[in-house]
Amino acid sequence: MLSRRLLRIKALKALYAHLKTEADSMMVSEKSMMNTIDKAYDLYFQMLSLPAELVRYAESRQELARKKMLPSYEDLNPNTKFVDNVVIRLLANSDAIGDYLTARKLTWAAYPELIKSLYNQLASRDYFKSYMSNPDRSFREDCDLVSRFFCDELQECEALDEALEEMSILWSDDLPFILIMVMRTLQNLKASHTDIKVLPKFKNDDDRDFVRTLFEKSLLHYDEHLRYIENYTRGWDVERIAFMDNLILAVALTELKEFPSIPVKVTFDEFIEIAKYYSTPGSSTFINGILDKMVASLNEEGLIRKAGRGLINDSLR
Repeated sequence: MLSRRLLRIKALKALYAHLKTEADSMMVSEKSMMNTIDKAYDLYFQMLSLPAELVRYAESRQELARKKMLPSYEDLNPNTKFVDNVVIRLLANSDAIGDYLTARKLTWAAYPELIKSLYNQLASRDYFKSYMSNPDRSFREDCDLVSRFFCDELQECEALDEALEEMSILWSDDLPFILIMVMRTLQNLKASHTDIKVLPKFKNDDDRDFVRTLFEKSLLHYDEHLRYIENYTRGWDVERIAFMDNLILAVALTELKEFPSIPVKVTFDEFIEIAKYYSTPGSSTFINGILDKMVASLNEEGLIRKAGRGLINDSLR
């Protein structure tokens, strides 16, 4: 399922777009936000289908080698351990994955050079050569190979990043979160499984309600929250406070006040991490200090009310 951090980022970006474009319809902006979440889930299935594309490329190479005028022994008797990888076969034959790809018209067909490049990259790795040279075959070894491919080859792959940006500009920041989902899917696999158990888009209805409410409440109370934030940024040059910094603080303030089941420390830590990637280099330190002061005041004013086991009288420090 999509992580709460990614959902926070989607709400933050939707609010940024709404305010910067001076949009006049909250419903339209919220619908656009939910569409970006749908696209993030599309990327999950797109990535699950990638290993099967590499196998198809490997099979085509072996078939071409067999058709040589003077094929070698290796050409006629290729090592099929990779193309027979049972985990990749599960991914390729999964009804859940196949049906979703068809319904959403997702494919790698326009990117044969990327598939070739990724296969050659994988084939050059020592762990792949070790896998291929081991005559023994096991479900766990097959799964480990696929996991290493996702973990080691795709985290910082410029060619993949470029292809994904061409497919959807919305995918540019989603890949790290989606790779975590893919890894969890692989970790849940067992040799007895006959199909892939794909993760749902949301963990439960609470997550869907969370992102909608976070966006709606942040927008409705934005001006009010900006005025509150200004109480703690006096002495700072207002012109030098990044728009995104104020936006992050406003959304964090919404979460602190509107979600009694989310611990203060979780909200605090999440938005500090988000600031590291979505604002200026010094923003996380600035936001850390301002949030620290705001949380103390909110607690004193009784504006943070946490309910649930371990959350009553919840405080940051």
